This record gives sequence, C-alpha cells and structure tokens, in this order.
Amino acid sequence: MQRVPNLLFRLLSLVVVLAIFGFLQVAVAQNGNLPKDTAHPQDSTIEPLAPGIQSLAASERASRVETNSSALVLGPGDEVEVTVYGAPDLSGHARVSADGNISMPLIGHVRIGGLSDSEAEGAIEVTLRQDNILNDPQVSVYVKDYGSSGISVAGEVAKPGFYSILGPHRLFDVLQAAGGPTDKAANVVVISHRGQEDATTLSISKNPAEMAASNVDLKPGDTVVVPKAGVVYVLGEVTRPGGYVLNSTGGVTVLQVVAVAGGPTHVASAGKTRLLRRNGNGFQEQPINLKKLLRGKAHDVSVQNDDILFIPSSAIKEALNAGALVAAASTAAIYHVPF
Repeated sequence: MQRVPNLLFRLLSLVVVLAIFGFLQVAVAQNGNLPKDTAHPQDSTIEPLAPGIQSLAASERASRVETNSSALVLGPGDEVEVTVYGAPDLSGHARVSADGNISMPLIGHVRIGGLSDSEAEGAIEVTLRQDNILNDPQVSVYVKDYGSSGISVAGEVAKPGFYSILGPHRLFDVLQAAGGPTDKAANVVVISHRGQEDATTLSISKNPAEMAASNVDLKPGDTVVVPKAGVVYVLGEVTRPGGYVLNSTGGVTVLQVVAVAGGPTHVASAGKTRLLRRNGNGFQEQPINLKKLLRGKAHDVSVQNDDILFIPSSAIKEALNAGALVAAASTAAIYHVPF
C-alpha cells in the first residue's frame, strides 16, 4: 500500500516538469517571432518595402517629377529668399547671377539656375551636407520675383513693358496690368512663345462667349504684341471729325466713314471732297465728288489705313494743303466703330 503514494508522487512530478518544459518552448517561439527592431533594438536596418508600397512610392515620385517639370524654373535675375532652419547665419536674400548661381555664407556658390524652387532647396541641402556644414539641413527657397520668366507686352498698350509671372497671367489680366489697349489698337493680339517660331494671333471680340475663349493662359517667356489698327481720318465739315479705326476685314468705303462721322454739315462743299493717300513720296491727292456719292450717281471708293478724307466748307475759298491736313489728323480724336 505504501508503494501507491510513491507512484502517484512520481507521476505528478513528471507532469510538472513536462508542463514547465512546454511553457519554456512557447516563450522561446514567441520571442523569435518578434519584429527585428523590437527583438534587437540596436539594429536600425530598414526592412524593404512591400511590392505594393514600392509601386505607390514610385508613382508618388513620378508625380512629383512631373509636377516639377511643369513648374517655373529659376534663371538669371530672379530674387530668392533662402531659409536654413536652425541656422539663421546661413539664411538670407540672394539674386541668381548670370551663370545661374547664388552665393551663400560658408558654402559659396550654389547653382540653382534651371531648377524649380523645390529642386533648388534639394541642391542647397546636398551642398550643406557635402561640405559638412550641417548633418541634416532643412532648407526653404521662396522666390520673390521671377525676373527671368515674365511676360513682355508691346505695341498699342498704355504701359508696354515686362510683367512678372507671379501675378495673374491670363491674357486679359496681363493686358490690364499693361494699362489696356490704346485707342489705336487693333482688335487682335499676337502671342509669341519662347523657343517657337510660329506665333498665335487671337481676335478680341466684344461677345462675352468669344472673349472667354480668347482669354488664354500665358507661359513664362511669352511676348504679347497688340498691333496698331488701321485708321482713316475724316476732317472738315462733318458732324464728328476724327480718326476711325478700321477693324473690318471686308474693306471700308468713303460713304461708310462719312456715315459714322455723322455726315456732312449744312455748310459742307461735298462736291469738293479730297482724299489724301500716303505713298513713298508723300501724299497723293484724289478728288472725290461726295455729293454724287451720296446721291448714288458715282461709284463708292475704298479707303485704306492712314487715308485722310477732307470735306471743305463752302464758306472758305482757300483749300488746306496736305501739310495742314496731316497736322490736323495727328491731333484728331480716335473712334472705334462697328465696321
């Protein structure tokens, strides 16, 4: 009977040993499955990205490159404000030199010409690391003025000049910044793009829908030219003497310009009307019997740019010479009419 308790005691001891051994195996297995940075804190090796994450990162980089390729790039004359965080002595204002460089304290010249602002930040950070100035530099580049990437506006505008691309840069915005077209401006604009031979000619209509279509985006380096419209001058005895802009492509005649000028006055000598046309040697004078034209007894006559139509007064016996008429035309009011 005494052997039975001894046998039970041995069996219980064996069970306890087996249980402790199993517990130790589970603990070792769990410790082997821990992440590397948890099991071995001193190991800072970065695990490779999963294939899905790699493709996402690649697409983000491609998107960033595509965005940078369409961004404005820095060039000679541009003004930038460089901020190096935590190092105010390295920060400051700079202007891009003719060879595309800026000068910075301690590191000297850094080439940023042809780069976008974000690419310029990276170039400065690389230089700071390579020269052992900072281990982990954080740089910001703010472009104060894209002096090399503006838009030139020339021709018949109130304020021709070079306008920065930082402001609004649709066609009508730039024309407004240039003071708008003058009274002698044609109803077209010619846009030339940098690096392209062919220019684009746009008609400026008063129709709201057509105006919206003409309000195109401009690019850095574009040149906008507003050409001068043809003007014919109607002087003398008409209700509203002045210069009339020829924006018609179908041709304008003597009767049309006389009509928009309000017609002859009651003291006009319509039969003695004269048409002066500029040629290589000065002006050529042509008599026009406006009286017969108004009665439909003569063929109408086409007018051209810079023509001067003079209708004398029946009360004045001495006719004005060409020089006096040209002087009068130079001070005449200019009118836009819907020819």
